Amino acid sequence: MTTKNELKNLFLQKRFSEIIFLIESKFEEKSSEILNILAISRLSQQRSREVFKQSLSEFEEAYLKNKNSQDGLNALMNYLNAAADLDDYLGYQDTSNFSKFFLNQSAKFFKEAENKFGYSPKLISLGIRIYKRLNQLDTALIYYKKLYEKNNLNLQTFTSWIFFNNYKTYWKQKDYNKFTKNLDSYIPNIPKEKLINLSNKKNDKIKIGFLSSDINKSHSITFFLKTICASYNKKEFELYLFLNHKIEDEGVKNFKKLVDGIFNISNLNDIEAINFIRKKNIDITFDIMGLSSSNRITLFKNRVSPIQISWLGYCNTLGIKNMDYLIADHNLIYKNEIDQYSEKVLFLPNIWNCHNGFEFDRQEYSAPFLKNNYITFGSFNNFNKINSSVVKIWSNILKKIPNAKLIMKSPTKKDIDYLENLFDINKVKESISFLPPEKEFINHLNLYQKIDVALDTFPWNGVTTSFESIWMGVPVLTMKGHNFISRTGESINRNIKMEELIALDEDDYIKKAVNLATNKNYLISIRKKIYNEAIISPLFNADKFSRDFFNLLKNL
Repeated sequence: MTTKNELKNLFLQKRFSEIIFLIESKFEEKSSEILNILAISRLSQQRSREVFKQSLSEFEEAYLKNKNSQDGLNALMNYLNAAADLDDYLGYQDTSNFSKFFLNQSAKFFKEAENKFGYSPKLISLGIRIYKRLNQLDTALIYYKKLYEKNNLNLQTFTSWIFFNNYKTYWKQKDYNKFTKNLDSYIPNIPKEKLINLSNKKNDKIKIGFLSSDINKSHSITFFLKTICASYNKKEFELYLFLNHKIEDEGVKNFKKLVDGIFNISNLNDIEAINFIRKKNIDITFDIMGLSSSNRITLFKNRVSPIQISWLGYCNTLGIKNMDYLIADHNLIYKNEIDQYSEKVLFLPNIWNCHNGFEFDRQEYSAPFLKNNYITFGSFNNFNKINSSVVKIWSNILKKIPNAKLIMKSPTKKDIDYLENLFDINKVKESISFLPPEKEFINHLNLYQKIDVALDTFPWNGVTTSFESIWMGVPVLTMKGHNFISRTGESINRNIKMEELIALDEDDYIKKAVNLATNKNYLISIRKKIYNEAIISPLFNADKFSRDFFNLLKNL
């Protein structure tokens, strides 16, 4: 008879096929613990829709068999983890909402287990994974705060907690500054004897490195990074990309033609990565992730180059000691606010970044209302940015304009039930259309032809979506903010001389939206002005931006 110890030994040896065979053939009655081992072995051996389904069924059976024991709790935590992994695995392919059932079931089981077992840091961390995928960010943040108050946040969860609070109105810049400074204590100090020394050797050219986990053909950051990589003085500078992602797709291949070298550090631990970059003798290293994505802020705290700069991927302070500079513009951070940012702020003369544009000819499109006889608002921002305050303001706008519509689409797959419910509470659900993410980028871009006016989110403004909207000739209505991340819309509109599309507050935002919708000639003239002037504005003037950018670096 096969024993549990034998199974565990096989598990340690990663002999998953044998485990599955033995359990299925030798165990007529499977305990909670055995079912757990079986399901883990399936997922460790292979991942597919059917394997996930079978494993989740076995995790559920293991939990239900022994709800009150540690074995039951272990099975439930594996269920939550697998449900989140399934949602990530299927991504855009999940047109039938196959994973949604398991996410909803996970939320139900999570609350049940929380009531039964009380506070459990691991259980709560997995609950956060589920609520984020259900687009219930408010709930996720409640649990992040619980972990913080119990001092159970690790580096990953602490950075996530700070990152996701950018979406909410209750944190002001002083809160970010306070908590990012606390973040520094979560990042390990690597002993100096484990690191090679920074080189004192002077390079013939200024060597610049960019570290990112997002260099791929579908990520928006590439359009801004290309602006400087496509037009720099190769007699003065050398540019290098350090990739923190395993898969290198067409996006990476495109950059190989532009820069002096690309290195993948995704398989290196922090010590190995720091030493690898230090050996390259880089003068200035840019962190273009910040607290987003699969960040590597440990590298920057322990310093990979003499000068380190935060730019592009994260529009707020990081708080870590060795991040020397933050690049912004005067519309984003006011002079009397710079003490709320731990980095020294470097101001570009016009705008903090510039879009490289798209590889096809622009075309001017008529306002959709001319054909539809009703106004269509739109937002293609990440649904995390659409909080209850945004929903309330947008709902008030729709109520004031007869037959007005709002179309919404997130760049990543998000559950829409939570947002639909919010719009339903505000009695405008019938005016809302949710579009699925587009696999082909050109199809995504063409959807702007359906929008008369784009509505910006707050406090976290759109960036890429605003550049796209303006490129397509669609005006973006934004609102004044209180910090870098909530003023990007203001900076964008000021740089195309569209101050009239910057609302002072929520009431002004509604007033301006109604005015655009009801004054049709005014809307047509604004759309024409944006189409004619956007391409020559600082938003898309890559040559001018590149000169300003590299002059800033030379002065360092």
